[in-house]
Amino acid sequence: MAADIPIIDAHIHLYPESEVDTLAWCTPDHPLRKQHSLDEYKAASAGSSPPKGFIFLEADRKNDLAAGEKDGSGWEFPLQEVAWLRRIATGQPRPGEGHAADDASLCAAYVPWAPLPSGAAVMERYIDAVKKEAGDSWDKVKGFRYLLQDKPSGTMLTDKFIESLRLLGRRGFVFDLGVDQHNRGRAQLEEVVEMIDRAHDGVPEDQRVTFIINHMCKPDLSIYNVQTSPSFIVWRTAVFTLSKCSRTYMKLSGAFPEMPESLRQRSPEDIFDAIAPWLSVVLAAFGSSRIMFASDWPVCTVGVGDGAWAKWKAVVDRLCWMASLEDDEKRMIWGGTAIKAYGIEEA
Repeated sequence: MAADIPIIDAHIHLYPESEVDTLAWCTPDHPLRKQHSLDEYKAASAGSSPPKGFIFLEADRKNDLAAGEKDGSGWEFPLQEVAWLRRIATGQPRPGEGHAADDASLCAAYVPWAPLPSGAAVMERYIDAVKKEAGDSWDKVKGFRYLLQDKPSGTMLTDKFIESLRLLGRRGFVFDLGVDQHNRGRAQLEEVVEMIDRAHDGVPEDQRVTFIINHMCKPDLSIYNVQTSPSFIVWRTAVFTLSKCSRTYMKLSGAFPEMPESLRQRSPEDIFDAIAPWLSVVLAAFGSSRIMFASDWPVCTVGVGDGAWAKWKAVVDRLCWMASLEDDEKRMIWGGTAIKAYGIEEA
């Protein structure tokens, strides 16, 4: 890629060592059970074209929906995460947290967790709590996420969830959508299509919530013959259906966990060749103006190693080259789409 094209990494996770026990997934033997802060991220993404900025996505902190609805106590750890991002975004680190005051400009935006299943009234209370905790970094909060990939079927189709999505649209926030076609199959993708239709039905265009889809919907990248694979055909059909909605965007991210371990160790060129059918579908469906580069660091390092960020960047760079994209199109993928989709004000 041209060195003068700035990169906004549209999906990273950060957490200090002092708060690893608040992460819902972080078992004692988990390979990511250690501090992942900006010192580590900058080292991982260093090179000829380091990112100009990043967008932080909530890292799945422990929470209790029922307790949150009752008195807010179930939101303790997600709000602690907001406080952590406030320190990063305002340049006010605590000793040992792995970031410095002059790192503040790297935080282009952040997307906290939110209790969407609890409904609009509870969401209003929660957003107020986030605003209070975010303080001077409130303008960096551009959206919210409630991770759906591991939730029971039907979660995203409840009336309260749809109410919450409509509230986000009215308030000008995006919804980051995390689903998992690899493990949840056709049914979860069909729910996504229905959810978006219901969230937008009867809503004025300027109040419709924007959906930013994570990790290409996590397809099964172990498939050898995509021509005859029912899984690939279902995924491809869903991606084209989702792209018909003008308020949907797709992140080029999250591929390494969905591919065979042996493939993760191959060169970026070999990886590109293996997953080109999926990348080609995403590019054809959404176009360069609605897809964005995202590393999913540090999750991308599992089974890949310290070079994961650079390896994924090289895969996306090869996509841009193989598709003969113009520089304006490349600028959208590497940062422009993220700036547009999240409503980030450029300095």
